[in-house]
Amino acid sequence: MKAKGKWDMAVKDRDRFSTATRIRLIGEQTAARVYRSQTKRQARRSRLTGRAALLALVVCTLVVALAYPIRQYVSQRAEVADLQRQRQQARERVEQLRDLKARWQDDAYAEQQIRQRLHYVLPGETGYVVIDPDLTKQSRADLGAADRPWYSNVWDGVDKSDASDQ
Repeated sequence: MKAKGKWDMAVKDRDRFSTATRIRLIGEQTAARVYRSQTKRQARRSRLTGRAALLALVVCTLVVALAYPIRQYVSQRAEVADLQRQRQQARERVEQLRDLKARWQDDAYAEQQIRQRLHYVLPGETGYVVIDPDLTKQSRADLGAADRPWYSNVWDGVDKSDASDQ
């Protein structure tokens, strides 16, 4: 038996130290490490994926929940800015009208405007209307409107605007 035992040990030692056996053992150890590593990575990935999915769900919920109020806020801010601009324009217009009213309170300004716009003259004065010779016939007919009563000019304007609409 001794001889047989030595022989078996010699075969085992030879197998243990052979290159093929060593490569096979290294391959098995490496495969075991890779398997353990992949298992750990998959476990980490599944945890990270679950966390990432939960985070994505929370973010999407916040975006959906806040989208409408933010849109309303932005549109209301634009509306407020527009109303402030309109208010400023109205204030400027009020100031212009106040200035105009103050000017019309002055008798000299009122007299000047009446003379200029309505071609009025004071008693004893002579009014002149200068006609430009380069004007067309139609323009000359319009200048003759100063010689007619004001209500005729108003009705002519209504008739002209009515004719242009058709």
